[in-house]
Amino acid sequence: MKRFKTTGFAFLVLYFMMSCWDKTKSDTANNNVKTEVANQEQPNIVFILSDDQSWTDYSFMGDKNIETPRLDQFAKESLTFTKSYVPTPLCSPSLATIITGLYPKDHGILGNDFVYERVKDRKESRKNRNEAYKPLILAFEKQTTFPDMLKEKGYLSFQTGKWWHGNHKIGGFDYGMTHGDPNRGGRHGDFGLEIGRKGMDTINSYLDLAIKEKKPFFLWYAPYLPHRPHNPPQRLLDKYKQKTDSEHLAKYWAMCEWFDETCGQLFDMFEEKGLTENTLFVYVCDNGWAQDPEKSGYLKHSKRAPYDMGIRTPIMYKWKGKIDPKMDDKTITSSIDMVPTALDVLGIEKPINLPGISVLEENELKERKGIFGEVYAHDFETIENSMFYNMAIFPPYKIIVPDPVRKKNEVVQLFNIEEDPFEKNNIAEQNPEIVKDLKNKIALFRAE
Repeated sequence: MKRFKTTGFAFLVLYFMMSCWDKTKSDTANNNVKTEVANQEQPNIVFILSDDQSWTDYSFMGDKNIETPRLDQFAKESLTFTKSYVPTPLCSPSLATIITGLYPKDHGILGNDFVYERVKDRKESRKNRNEAYKPLILAFEKQTTFPDMLKEKGYLSFQTGKWWHGNHKIGGFDYGMTHGDPNRGGRHGDFGLEIGRKGMDTINSYLDLAIKEKKPFFLWYAPYLPHRPHNPPQRLLDKYKQKTDSEHLAKYWAMCEWFDETCGQLFDMFEEKGLTENTLFVYVCDNGWAQDPEKSGYLKHSKRAPYDMGIRTPIMYKWKGKIDPKMDDKTITSSIDMVPTALDVLGIEKPINLPGISVLEENELKERKGIFGEVYAHDFETIENSMFYNMAIFPPYKIIVPDPVRKKNEVVQLFNIEEDPFEKNNIAEQNPEIVKDLKNKIALFRAE
């Protein structure tokens, strides 16, 4: 029998064919991305974050009062997951998850402030806060953030809006609006908080810089909207005053539309500069908010609470011509998936410590059984002495387990969130086996 002898040239041809076959298999598994990123210009990436807004408070999510036409259109053009979550219902730890892809227990930012001495003198109290928080900033600087991961591909990274962890460079951004100097009012964004509320000029300048340098870029757009102060433009306030007798509701609703308008300005800016077709846009809200109609504040079942009004949000992925638009009202996803999904688009291998998945990989979505959540004290110390609640969401069930020390007077709550999306009926007593199973899943999650 003759033996086939592979020449050097034939071997190279065979190797090339096998490599192409492997690449084709990989692309086929990713059903939404239609073209190979490797054969084209690297896409720009934009994370759009709203601030303190319930999952219900958009027209496309069914609200009959709030008008969000630009986000409605964006949702139609996106792979939109309406049943998505952030792992914690508070700004700083939620944003830290979005930029790192890690759960709070892993990135170490559990609340908004590290425990400090609060005194009557505001200046002294602020000084105490700043000193207490310094070690957290130094620790967070050691985390590998999404901008850090993008450097290998030559990306520029721009920060605008909310940012809690000192100077923008702590997060790996090349340019940013937040100086983070506590002596100049730095805490959660400083000058960054002007974006959207006072125009979009800074973003326009960043885009021009990236175009001039011919580099792909990542933009963090996290405006202080619809977050308090609820001081919308008068024209919007007048509009919503006609819809309710509550001035507090009218102000909040108007703030939601104001945020929507700024998103429209962002989209228009990209369109005018010819950037839309080569940009991946991702939308999420940092945590929920249910406006109290009687005063300027939130209802207790929303922000800082373990309920869906605190942690549920739509998450949307748009890349024109590359990601197929779809309104998905069944699949559970999380903000921990944003970084892995963007890395998947770019062909960057996901770090092994990231718990999220690429939502563009349908097989991974089908294999995932559930996600987790955590609630800690606003002023936190260690995980052990700051924990309030653990949550596990394994459809159709969601469990809320109160900490036995800090929430010792509360009971375990179990909800069928498909039948009871507003969590009115605790079915824990009727389902002890489900409670036991989900508690075990939380124990394994905590041990990872």
